[in-house]
Amino acid sequence: QVQLVESGGGLVQAGGSLRLSCAASGGTFSRYAMGWFRQAPGKEREFAAWVSRTGSNTYYTDSVKGRFTISRDNAKNTVYLQMDSLKPEDSAVYYCAASGYLGGTYYAIRSDQYNYWGQGTQVTCSS
Repeated sequence: QVQLVESGGGLVQAGGSLRLSCAASGGTFSRYAMGWFRQAPGKEREFAAWVSRTGSNTYYTDSVKGRFTISRDNAKNTVYLQMDSLKPEDSAVYYCAASGYLGGTYYAIRSDQYNYWGQGTQVTCSS
């Protein structure tokens, strides 16, 4: 059983930056690929970014590509999401999740490909 706890959310003006962190415990972190999802009010949860087990491969949804960077530190059991050039439409609750899909080596963009979820952290970007 893996427990995930996100932190780093907050209020930022358009064009600003935030770095989200997600600390894992209770399992072997390096066995899982990790992803970040987000959910805005009244909308479905959507995929944002994915990183492979080793951190050597990443994948992003088009709307965040070039602005967000996902990374991980397996020694610290932590995954990060660096968010730059934030826009009001990036406002949402951000969730990290752990995926064993295809051994964590192939990108996972659907919620049902993830085994464990954090509780979420709010990101609000004002115009």
